[in-house]
Amino acid sequence: MNEGAGVSEAAANIGVVGLAVMGANLSRNLASREGNTVAVFNRSPQRTEALVAAHPEAQFVPAFTYEEFAASLQKPRTAVIMVQAGAATDATIDALVDVFEPGDIIVDGGNAYFPDTIRRERAVRATGINFVGAGISGGEEGALNGPSIMPGGSDEAWQTLGPILRSIAAVAEGEPCVTHVGHDGAGHFVKMVHNGIEYADMQLIAEAYDLIRRGTGKSPAEIADIFAEWNDGELESYLIEITAEVLRQNDAATGKPLVDVILDQAGAKGTGAWTVQTALALGVPVSGIAEATFARSLSSHPEQRAAASSLPGPSEQPAVADEAAFIEDVRQALYASKIVAYSQGFDEIRAGAAEYGWTIDLGAISRIWRAGCIIRAQFLNRIADAYAAESDLALLMSAPYFAEALAKSQEAWRRVVVHATGAGIPAPAFSSSLAYYDGLRAERLPAALVQGQRDFFGAHTYRRTDRPGSFHTLWSGDRSEISA
Repeated sequence: MNEGAGVSEAAANIGVVGLAVMGANLSRNLASREGNTVAVFNRSPQRTEALVAAHPEAQFVPAFTYEEFAASLQKPRTAVIMVQAGAATDATIDALVDVFEPGDIIVDGGNAYFPDTIRRERAVRATGINFVGAGISGGEEGALNGPSIMPGGSDEAWQTLGPILRSIAAVAEGEPCVTHVGHDGAGHFVKMVHNGIEYADMQLIAEAYDLIRRGTGKSPAEIADIFAEWNDGELESYLIEITAEVLRQNDAATGKPLVDVILDQAGAKGTGAWTVQTALALGVPVSGIAEATFARSLSSHPEQRAAASSLPGPSEQPAVADEAAFIEDVRQALYASKIVAYSQGFDEIRAGAAEYGWTIDLGAISRIWRAGCIIRAQFLNRIADAYAAESDLALLMSAPYFAEALAKSQEAWRRVVVHATGAGIPAPAFSSSLAYYDGLRAERLPAALVQGQRDFFGAHTYRRTDRPGSFHTLWSGDRSEISA
């Protein structure tokens, strides 16, 4: 195959642009499903040639220019772009718009920031072409074997895309893990929140590991056995499963546990920060997700950590009298904090839907996260049940199953946070999740004092408990109260 080789006919019903690992795996997944013929294109022709040569069974239709790519696709042309977020995405969209026609479909399957997707959808729609932002979760394995897919875009685009995406999605209890999330940027918004929950889930698991290791002195391999046992119960999830695998792994070079030779500075690609920034703009507290995001940031400042290494800690380390009881407390604290993280995430999705005019079925979102994605977990079925019973549920934590689970776990949760504080072990996600829980259930919060302070220095006014309206105290005058 040579660059410029012509395409004789429109043979493909779906095409993929961008053939790095995710794009290549998604192309292979599409090609493996009955009824799909896949056109492939990459800016570097060598990558296209390599993929086609490595997988003759896929019967890919290679293209080496955008014109060839468009010519290889049946109408309405449908292309999934899997390129780097940002300028590369915009350049690829512009190139496809030049060779596509009204009614054709461009799908961005990358991790785009949802306001960019809203902007792009509006611009592309003006040409008559459909633009779909689709969150695709599950990493390289999911792209190849079945991801969880969160497409936005128009109803018209979904008519064509739906059968194709259902053919490649992961399957949970007989249902494909894909749903039409909502219009324009809804798909990438939900994927963003998914990743924010993922940040919280990972941080909570890491805190549980740290507490057990420091509290009991158990080795990573012994803690791996604990996580494997937890994975047989209500904590069953992909992240718990892989945690046990990571903790069992020994480093070939040193013979030490791999976790002990990995630099303790966690990376991030931005979706956690986007989740927190968006939640702030929407006025939705996502404290567990925020603390998980900040914990990664803190870990990545070695100069500050070195400067703080001489700061004093607890004078005495609290002893763990009963290891088994302590480990069970940590398990219950992990489960309770995990409930908070998901509850906060679903709060943000609901608030985003209201702000941007999307109709998002929260129960459907929980169902498509049951397989194929990083946060897949047994208790997503419980979330689906909760929204099935009450679609406009104000607070996921208040659903009977979760309220009962929190009631059962909260004393253990408190003991763990107290132990972490006394031992000087950072547990920001555990602690903030418990504070959020207590804040919600408090009969009265100190926000009344905050409102008084705001009125004093800025005349921001306040409302009263005993009569309607807004009021202001003349703090610099005779301190009488007036209606505002």
